Amino acid sequence: MTEQPLLTPYHSDKLNLNNRVVMAPMTRSRADNPGNVPNDLMVEYYTQRATAGLIISEGVYVSAEAVGYINVPGIYTPEQVAGWKNVTSAVHAHGGKIFVQLWHVGRISHPDLLDGNLPLSASALNPHAQVYTPSGMKDTVAPAEMTVAQIKKTVQDFVQGAKNALEAGFDGMEIHSSNGYLFHQFFNGTSNHRTDEYGGSIENRARLLFEVLDGIKAAGVDLGKVGARLNPSLDGLFGMTLDAETIPTFDYIIKRLNDYGLAYLHLSEPFTDVSKNEFAEQHIAKRYRPLYKGTLIINGGFDQDKGNKVIADGDADLVAYGTLFISNPDLVARFAQHVPLAPGDRNTFYVAGPKGYIDYPAATK
Repeated sequence: MTEQPLLTPYHSDKLNLNNRVVMAPMTRSRADNPGNVPNDLMVEYYTQRATAGLIISEGVYVSAEAVGYINVPGIYTPEQVAGWKNVTSAVHAHGGKIFVQLWHVGRISHPDLLDGNLPLSASALNPHAQVYTPSGMKDTVAPAEMTVAQIKKTVQDFVQGAKNALEAGFDGMEIHSSNGYLFHQFFNGTSNHRTDEYGGSIENRARLLFEVLDGIKAAGVDLGKVGARLNPSLDGLFGMTLDAETIPTFDYIIKRLNDYGLAYLHLSEPFTDVSKNEFAEQHIAKRYRPLYKGTLIINGGFDQDKGNKVIADGDADLVAYGTLFISNPDLVARFAQHVPLAPGDRNTFYVAGPKGYIDYPAATK
């Protein structure tokens, strides 16, 4: 049998991975304690999946203002950092590599999650979505347009999050600049109506991401330990819509990221059918592989065969799998042995407790 590209080691000047199977970041809502501290369940969950070439953790809040979902861990208190140390130590003890995904949801939140305060975003535009609050699903509200001072504070929150990530023992960190959350809200002209240095032109709308990267570097963190996640053709989720400047904006961002020497760029294929949208790019990996010179991770609906093909075709270096890792903690071994994959129970994706979290068994063959 020919060797599977997914199962070959990957070596760059930033990463040394046992295979090219990445565990994608996935919110699982198990930090159900007053401080949203990583707990023993989470230690077990990530350890079970340590055979991935690289684990990218669930999105982790960089501040109390960044919160948008209940029971999601943070990385801005000493207790949270200590909890993450338990996770990273266990993953490393089992030979794994793990990055943390640093997150601010922006307007995808609710005052019930923010001590009565309005969510923050690029502009005061309601995404007309729903968020899960302590009292159930609620409609979003119009956020507060961030002041420049609030933007600068948020930059420092990400810088501190990066420093905390290293203190917690992570191998690196990914900036969650994707999927309709805060950075994406600045990138997109339909959610950013600002007229200052953070709005208007493509360069201005992209400014926040590069200020964060520059700030992390200035703080002494090696940008070779930093990744960025982008979703250029996101359409319809959390009020995001595409326009004539959407893809040119991501072209600009991705080309400029070549100057930063990041660990990787993590891109998503479209979540929905965008074939009839004149402003969308249907084939993200194929468009951006020639534009980005570093390590490229691709995500979005890949199975084993498609994952092997995208690497063999040279359109990506690594493939990130999400829901398949929930119900198949030994996904890499299953790929190697061609073992059928177990289905996941969506009813337990975002609930507290061990059920549907650490009780999926490894396959035997």
